[in-house]
Amino acid sequence: MLERVRSPADLRGLAAGEMTALAAEIRELIVETTARHGGHTAPNLGTVELTLALHHVFDTPRDRIVWDVGHQCYAHKIVTGRAGRFGTLRQPGGISGFPKRSESEYDAFDT
Repeated sequence: MLERVRSPADLRGLAAGEMTALAAEIRELIVETTARHGGHTAPNLGTVELTLALHHVFDTPRDRIVWDVGHQCYAHKIVTGRAGRFGTLRQPGGISGFPKRSESEYDAFDT
C-alpha cells in the first residue's frame, strides 16, 4: 500500500480496508526507523489513523495541519511524499524529526 501513496491526494481513493493496511505499514516503517535512528516513537504511533483521516478529509496543503510541537508528524511526513527518505530521519542530510517548511509544502511551520 505504502508504495501507492505519494501524496495525500492518493489517500482519497482508498477503501477502508486499504486505509487499515496502510496504517499498519506506516506503523512498521516508524518502528523500524526509530529503532535505528531514535525519535519519538509512541506519539507518532498514536496518530497514524488521525493523520490518514485528516489528509483524507481536508484539502492539504491548502488546508493547513498544525502538529503539537511536531512530536506526532512522522505519519504526516510519510504520506506527504517523504516515505522514500524516511530512513534518513534525524540523520545528517536526512529529513527532520519535526515539521520543516523547507522539506514540504505540507508543513505549515517549523519547530
